Amino acid sequence: MATVAAGNLSYHSPFIHHRPTTSPPLPHYHLQSKPTTRPLQASLTSHAPDSHLQTLNTPTHVLKSDTNLRVEIEHSKLPATSPDRGPPRIGGSGLGLSLHHQRLGQMFDIWCLHIPATDRTPFPELVKVVESTLKSQNYQSSGRPIYLVGQSFGACLALAVAARNPQIDIVLVLANSATSFNGSQLRPLIPVLEAMSKELDAGLGYILNMMTGVNSIVAEEISKVLEAMSSDLPGLNEVSSAETLVWKLRLLDSACSYTNSRLHAVKAQTLILSSGKDQFLPSKQEGERLHRLIPKSDIRTFDDSDHMLFMDHAHDLVTILKSASFYRRSRNLDYVLDYLPPTYYEFSKARESHRFVEAAFSPVMLSTLENGKIVRGLSGIPSEGPVLFVGYHMLLGLELAPLIARIYAERGILVRGIAHPLMFNKLKQGRMPDMSNYDTHRLMGAVPVSPTNLFKLLKLKSHILLYPGGMREALHRKGEEYKLFWPEQSEFVRMAARFGAKILPFGVVGEDDIGELIFDYDDQMKIPYLRRSIHELTEEATKLRSDIEGEVANQDVHLPVMSPKLPGRFYYLFGKPVDTQGRQEELRDREKAHELYVEVKSEVESCLSYLKERREHDPYRSILSRLVHQLRHGLETEIPTFEL
Repeated sequence: MATVAAGNLSYHSPFIHHRPTTSPPLPHYHLQSKPTTRPLQASLTSHAPDSHLQTLNTPTHVLKSDTNLRVEIEHSKLPATSPDRGPPRIGGSGLGLSLHHQRLGQMFDIWCLHIPATDRTPFPELVKVVESTLKSQNYQSSGRPIYLVGQSFGACLALAVAARNPQIDIVLVLANSATSFNGSQLRPLIPVLEAMSKELDAGLGYILNMMTGVNSIVAEEISKVLEAMSSDLPGLNEVSSAETLVWKLRLLDSACSYTNSRLHAVKAQTLILSSGKDQFLPSKQEGERLHRLIPKSDIRTFDDSDHMLFMDHAHDLVTILKSASFYRRSRNLDYVLDYLPPTYYEFSKARESHRFVEAAFSPVMLSTLENGKIVRGLSGIPSEGPVLFVGYHMLLGLELAPLIARIYAERGILVRGIAHPLMFNKLKQGRMPDMSNYDTHRLMGAVPVSPTNLFKLLKLKSHILLYPGGMREALHRKGEEYKLFWPEQSEFVRMAARFGAKILPFGVVGEDDIGELIFDYDDQMKIPYLRRSIHELTEEATKLRSDIEGEVANQDVHLPVMSPKLPGRFYYLFGKPVDTQGRQEELRDREKAHELYVEVKSEVESCLSYLKERREHDPYRSILSRLVHQLRHGLETEIPTFEL
């Protein structure tokens, strides 16, 4: 399968499903408009039975939204088994990307490349078909990216088109690419099947029955071929001759050779998806190879998935695109304006991946009302933005997941985190953590720290999370728990005031209940090998605050070592919001802005002091006491805390 998308416009090309024919005509391809009253329609259709490119053949309902065009798709009622025409058949069976059509339709207009069952078009000609359409849509929608999504054979098709058109802004999404077919166990069987097809003019089933008594080993291997290909080529049960099967395998072989010889020319931004349990192709190894060869590529591996990755209900293509930051509307990705909020399902999955933090540390959330009263829960958090959360960064940022999840779950407020650029950029051969480790953060709205991104978020009246202490606080040393490492000069007050934002100071305590810091930055810098490693990691990471000096200047990247304890409890206190509305002129003055900056910092420290003192009175601070309470009252009951 392959998809082509121009901004809001996309195409899907299925894996080819052929039927035997005595004299297949050479297909003709042409564009044809379809009369419609729909607001957005750029039809690409052609006449059956010799057509390749057509729309989804579906009614489309377009709704306006703040982020993008919403397209709801209903499949055509034409029979999928029609040899000449039917709904666009991903994989030749009406499946393929069908699980993803509805969600993709919210981001793109979906189109399909339909290859009739009687077709015998060689691979280079199929490349030209997609290429001509791609060029046409690029001309009509210049400035927008064009997406090509391909699985197996479709990945070869997408790569080949991208290699021939490096000047077009293309985004490739490749699943289990058949560029590894030359290393498949199926390839050596082509000559055997080809020889049989020449000598026996009979159905494939009859051939296999004949071979069972003659050469059980060969028959077993061919059975494996059919089993593997039935997942890659849905509709294989319609294959009635060895000649048709040979054609399919030869087409795969041709696609593999053609594409591999042109990989050096692929300049497109590429997301590589690899299954760990692919029985048809060595997809995991091939994904790593493509990642090395394609300059602007990123990779995601799904260890428990088989060859038909897009048919796995556990993985959603839209979620993958959003998590990997691969959805954009123009040539350059805008982390603020191109962002699409998580669905309920995406949020549930994201929260589940960090559920152990909430389960182990039973967070206590407190907030402050306008009258200064501290209450349990999050009712004190302003509903309307812009709101700038400014607070303390716990060791390793362990407070992040419960903070974002609770506010979103209980208040429906999505807090956009201002994050270190290392979560968004990584050298291929570098030593920084794999980008997939931060997919959940990006899915939940994290953006790279920059004045521009903060400006855009404030302008959109967002709820924004900012840690002035940054990595210095999150990677602090021994004895520095709950110590703020903020810059001497204000970095956010005047910009917040420009938009009349509310500044919400907050504190979090509990990290010293997790473990004891035993091997910190100072200890590691005394060992030459570790010191070199830290310097290499720091050079690889994006530089921040390189224009200032002191504790909060660009920080060395390292990983402290802790000795674990029985889990204690996390405590959050969101202070009284500081309103800057109506103070724009006043806070333009640097001294006045600095005074407010110091006030906010003092409020954060007060929140920390309050929590450290009050947690001593929590009868459920220990995980053992919390477990006893849950055994008595049920696992879903809210665990009490200290009196307010």
